[in-house]
Amino acid sequence: MELVELVELNEKDTRGLVDLSASVGWDYDEGEVGTLLSSSYKMFGHKNRDGKLVSSAAIIPYDHKLAWIGMVIVHNNYRSLGLGKDVMKKCIECARDRSILLIATAEGQPLYEKLGFTVVDSVHKYLCEKYVPPKLEIKSDISIEAFKEEQLVDVIELDGAAFGEKRSTFLQNRIQQSHQCLVVKDENSRIIGFGLSVLGPVNLVLGPIVAPNTRIAELIIDCLACDHKGKLRVDVPSGQENLMAFLEQRGFVKVNNPPVMAIHTREMPPRNQTLFTIASQAYG
Repeated sequence: MELVELVELNEKDTRGLVDLSASVGWDYDEGEVGTLLSSSYKMFGHKNRDGKLVSSAAIIPYDHKLAWIGMVIVHNNYRSLGLGKDVMKKCIECARDRSILLIATAEGQPLYEKLGFTVVDSVHKYLCEKYVPPKLEIKSDISIEAFKEEQLVDVIELDGAAFGEKRSTFLQNRIQQSHQCLVVKDENSRIIGFGLSVLGPVNLVLGPIVAPNTRIAELIIDCLACDHKGKLRVDVPSGQENLMAFLEQRGFVKVNNPPVMAIHTREMPPRNQTLFTIASQAYG
């Protein structure tokens, strides 16, 4: 059996992480990997004797008692060697005092179950080849405008209530990475919603999108998507059936419904039903 070494990863491993992602058909680019590394507490992986990265996993701590595990990958040529188990154990050890969540692939779910994770929810992955714009009207009670840096605290507060945990560092990094970031204000100029788009090598990813109701979530999606000529992706949390119906009318097709799994807890964090799309499966 070829010798591999478990190591902690850093910015110097960006190219290796992009290549590892591509080896399993995922579309991480340097921007996405950069956000992941700068938002993570630790990131681990195995390297072979030539220094090639053949596995990865990141543990992303949010502000208080929740952490997320993302980018769990094992190169196809190194499966069944226990590498996935090794990197997962390192991540869990780093956040042993926190509830830990992840979104599982079909291949990864059996491993996560063996490690003690249980299914607590699911998300709905939607892809769109060609967006069909709706005829939506922005009513006079709200306005939608570009995000300004001084609004970060308000956005973090809204996201925290929607997601179930504040995630200040991640949001700041994600906004810097974003293609577009919009905020929604009510008639009193109070911020009541926001949405991000992140341009990857394949898709424009829409999320997170936080809004007080489905109508405003639809408006944010339309503003983010309407001028994009390429492919789109959104990941929708459970319970947002009205938004999913809207997406399907706009040309989105549901391609997967992966489970959300957790350890150190048996339930999702408390949410206020204003999270309409998640940031991505790597971050929740």
